[in-house]
Amino acid sequence: MGDMTYIKVQHDDELAIVSIDRQEKLNALNAEVVQELGEVFTRLGDDDTVRAVILTGAGEKAFVAGADIGELSTMSSMSGVAVSRAGQEVFRAIELFPKPVIASISGYALGGGCELALACHLRVASEKARFGLPEVGLGIIPGYGGTVRLARLVGLGRAIELTLSGEVIGAERAQAIGLVSLVAKQDAVMDEAKILARKITKNGPIAVRLALESIYRALDTGTEAALGFESSAFGLLASTEDMKEGMEAFLDKRKAEFKGL
Repeated sequence: MGDMTYIKVQHDDELAIVSIDRQEKLNALNAEVVQELGEVFTRLGDDDTVRAVILTGAGEKAFVAGADIGELSTMSSMSGVAVSRAGQEVFRAIELFPKPVIASISGYALGGGCELALACHLRVASEKARFGLPEVGLGIIPGYGGTVRLARLVGLGRAIELTLSGEVIGAERAQAIGLVSLVAKQDAVMDEAKILARKITKNGPIAVRLALESIYRALDTGTEAALGFESSAFGLLASTEDMKEGMEAFLDKRKAEFKGL
């Protein structure tokens, strides 16, 4: 993968570890960071050796502390729309990524950083992590999908409360309301994210992909259409070698060896 200014990628067997490294700005999102994120996920989507992605921020102070306020402060109405749409496009690509994406969160995940975490499929946080959408305190609103995804994840009432108050919450409350799946010690958060990722990657990759797609389609379609897609995916999987392997392994009382075929 070519050199990038702010995004670093490491591989750990079937896992890709994507780090946003702009520590002097607490990993804040500027236009270049957003663009590089989009490029990285496009490449990883085409890499058959990658079964899951862990997204994190470099250092312990921040996952992503927010968008780059200096950059946002110069916006006009039209450029503001363009900035929002650019971020939404990349975050939507992460949400629809065909492999599990887990956010490993240390420190601040505020504003655009919280929105980035929301776009991931799962979130693991350190005990020192902090979450919030403080945009209204700047006279704006979340522009990268926060007003859409937070309510879907934690419920309408809590989403309204957090968005309109701009309150920053700790990891324990974030877990209590369903914002994160797991809270870990600061020095163990990445290890816990890898453990969670490998609980998923041991399963059939085609089944994982279609399960993700079915879940997200159900958010955006009516019940009948969602059920129709689910049954079609269920039937499609019956034609795969992975289904035969999974069921034979179960009957033989052995571990399945999935090939993604």
